[in-house]
Amino acid sequence: MADIAKLQIGDNTYEFPLVKGTENETAIDIKTLRAASEGIITIDPGYKNTGSCKSAITFLNGEEGVLRYRGYSIEELAEKADFLEVAFLLIFGELPIAVELEKFKQDICSQSIVDEDIRKIVDAFPKTAHPMGVISSLTSALTAFNPSSVNVDSEEEMYNAIVKILGKFPVLVAWTMRKKQGLPLDYGDCSLGYVENTYKMMFKQPNKDYVRNDVVVNALNKLLILHADHEQNCSTSTVRIVGSSHAGLFASLSAGISALWGPLHGGANQAVLEMLEAIKADGGDTKKYMAKAKDKNDPFRLMGFGHRVYKNFDPRAKIIKVAAEEVLNDLGIEDPILDIAKGLAKEALSDPYFVDRKLYPNVDFYSGIIYRAMGVPVEMFTVMFALGRLPGWIAQWKEMRLGKEPIGRPRQVYIGENLRPFKEVSER
Repeated sequence: MADIAKLQIGDNTYEFPLVKGTENETAIDIKTLRAASEGIITIDPGYKNTGSCKSAITFLNGEEGVLRYRGYSIEELAEKADFLEVAFLLIFGELPIAVELEKFKQDICSQSIVDEDIRKIVDAFPKTAHPMGVISSLTSALTAFNPSSVNVDSEEEMYNAIVKILGKFPVLVAWTMRKKQGLPLDYGDCSLGYVENTYKMMFKQPNKDYVRNDVVVNALNKLLILHADHEQNCSTSTVRIVGSSHAGLFASLSAGISALWGPLHGGANQAVLEMLEAIKADGGDTKKYMAKAKDKNDPFRLMGFGHRVYKNFDPRAKIIKVAAEEVLNDLGIEDPILDIAKGLAKEALSDPYFVDRKLYPNVDFYSGIIYRAMGVPVEMFTVMFALGRLPGWIAQWKEMRLGKEPIGRPRQVYIGENLRPFKEVSER
């Protein structure tokens, strides 16, 4: 393959260099197009064919169902790693050695106390507030309690900002859920691991002792790892473009949370459970709804099947399907909603219509099942997604700032009115 691409527009030919990635991905570097052609730009709604950056964090091959963090397969990380090991890997580039991991854990724990004035902000929200709105606001509010901007050229300042948000965010997640449920707000226990501590903060009842459940904690660890990063998706791109203005880490993360809120992104697992509730209310006939999903004239959409990027089976779904079965078996839960979910998945995996179109259950489908079994309220599903995605957002923001990327400023093709004269109101 030549090292240049040629673009012919009329009688003019323009040449652009090719940029090749380590996994043989190839991009055309068109940053000089507008200047060279006196105003011509490309247009790519949704940026589906546009590379916004060069990144060394996550490799995703949707055609082959491959997902790797810093070169490590998602399958091996989910099986063998702790969530904080993966967080360290994403943010700093390598898996930590024992002394680094221990220091990382201790430093995060030391930053897990949230200013009491944040509690007042939590108390000010009505119980009707959506948890994603609450967690976005609380993350942004952290800026007020940490007003100095991070000097990205200082490793110490960057590290301190990173452990600070990793320490405080699980507390905000737990408080957001407990506020909605009318439960007391409390801090966790640093003697527990990061994931188990988060689980305890969320679910510890004030009148009962905490009882450890290894199956549930292990499943939650896997879920958080599987959500930790996913290349340049909507929320990650938001974090990077907000950060490109040199907005601070907390403000950029808050923007990412807001982007994640949408039902086409992080809200998909909530949409799955809402769909299952609707099927249950209509009698629970899964075959009826599979037929509706295949009917082009029916507005019904089967949520949690297929993926915008993966054209094969979502590799994360394979892992979390096993964890979902383990959790359901361990907890012994009898829930008609979960029975409907298992029925839909079974039929989709055997129905030629779905198999031929590769509309397999995705990670959002199975994560919703696990969260429901754990007792996580539906409105909290996307907050849990944000908890998992936090290290990825941090890593992407750090990479963008250290890479001295320019401020994001997309162009447009204007399709509005041409110049026209102003008319006084009496003449309109």
